[in-house]
Amino acid sequence: MAEITRLSGCSDWIELEFVERERTPSELMRLGIRLHLAGLSLSNTVKELEKFGVQRSRKAIHDWVQKANLQPASDASPDQIAVDETVIRTDGQQYWLYAAVNPLSNRFLYIRLFSTTTTALTERFLQELREKHDVEDAVFLVDHAQHLKTALQRVGLRFRTVRHRNRDAVEHIFREIKRRTSSFSNSFSHAEPITAESWLQAFAVWWNSLN
Repeated sequence: MAEITRLSGCSDWIELEFVERERTPSELMRLGIRLHLAGLSLSNTVKELEKFGVQRSRKAIHDWVQKANLQPASDASPDQIAVDETVIRTDGQQYWLYAAVNPLSNRFLYIRLFSTTTTALTERFLQELREKHDVEDAVFLVDHAQHLKTALQRVGLRFRTVRHRNRDAVEHIFREIKRRTSSFSNSFSHAEPITAESWLQAFAVWWNSLN
């Protein structure tokens, strides 16, 4: 499996506990998941797997990513957290992607997809982030969006307004997410929000594996 290693690097972060009677070797399933999250379309991932004698459909690879249920790790204690939101489109509708990123490690801490953006939903995002990580002593880096500041004040978390520098990490990640979701428009054109969110969370885990 030397060529698999060359193509994919380490894939230990991909758990395959969902596998029961899958006919594809686990190493190749991990390769398929990783290649797709790393930037290959489902069609091109199918072609790569065919080089190893495995013929699977685009839907099969899509289902592997969904069933793997990849989530960013919990229990971090960051000193700073860059938090922001951006708009993406799925099935012709706008959705708001919320993300919290450790700007020092460039790793996702938490990510969610909402159908709208409000102060109440921002509070919900922050409370869920708080349940997953030790954020009480962290300083949140935000832009001039008032609802972010209001939500942080309401939940009792410290923040500082920063336009660039350490906030560049989350803005760079958002640019990559938008590039990827637009290039995978066929994957997102009929996706339910929960399916799109699952893919985005899996992308976050892949991203973290590089940092």
